[in-house]
Amino acid sequence: MKPRKLIPTIALACAALAGNAWALTAAAVPAKPQVTADTKAAQARYDSDKKLCNDETSSSARLQCRRDAKAEYDQAVAAAKSKASAAPAVAPAAPSVTPAPVPVPTPAATASEPACPECGRVMAVSVTQKAGDYSAAGVLAGGAIGAVLGNQVGGGLGKDLATIAGAVGGAYAGRVIEEKMKTHTVWNVTVHYANDSKANFEFTADPGFQVGDRVKNSGNTIVRQ
Repeated sequence: MKPRKLIPTIALACAALAGNAWALTAAAVPAKPQVTADTKAAQARYDSDKKLCNDETSSSARLQCRRDAKAEYDQAVAAAKSKASAAPAVAPAAPSVTPAPVPVPTPAATASEPACPECGRVMAVSVTQKAGDYSAAGVLAGGAIGAVLGNQVGGGLGKDLATIAGAVGGAYAGRVIEEKMKTHTVWNVTVHYANDSKANFEFTADPGFQVGDRVKNSGNTIVRQ
């Protein structure tokens, strides 16, 4: 096989290698240096082809060989420029930003504060009899009755003294009688709170609380928690 027939094969192989090299380095090499590198490679191939053309036996064959080599060189340069113009500009890599850690909310310290300052436990329950409150009407009524009874005793000054004594004694008796009549049962409940304070609550009916029950304040009384 003559060297002239090897020129297209060598040229195609070199072009393929140059294309692969360009594809591998296009992203890393800027457009202008890439064109310069491709042009130098094409020039080297062109110089090599011209040396091979000197081996042709006739002048016409050598001339045609040089023309073919020049055409391939021009095509390689044009392809390099075309690739350079079509290659996208390489944007600088965006700096990596590490997101700031999200603060985790910590629960408020509540160990020193009671969860429910108005809550507590029943520490004592007692039942007593409470005397009723007397009224002025009871005292007056008792005094009047005593005076009438005292007025019936003796005569003269003694009768007057008996009337006064009866009035005083009747008033006291009326007070005592009224208090006895209004005597009622009272349930006293003592509550111990988390802050170590205590309070007593009075009920006129059985509230149903027992020692150890959990309760909380509700107005002027307590209810189960």
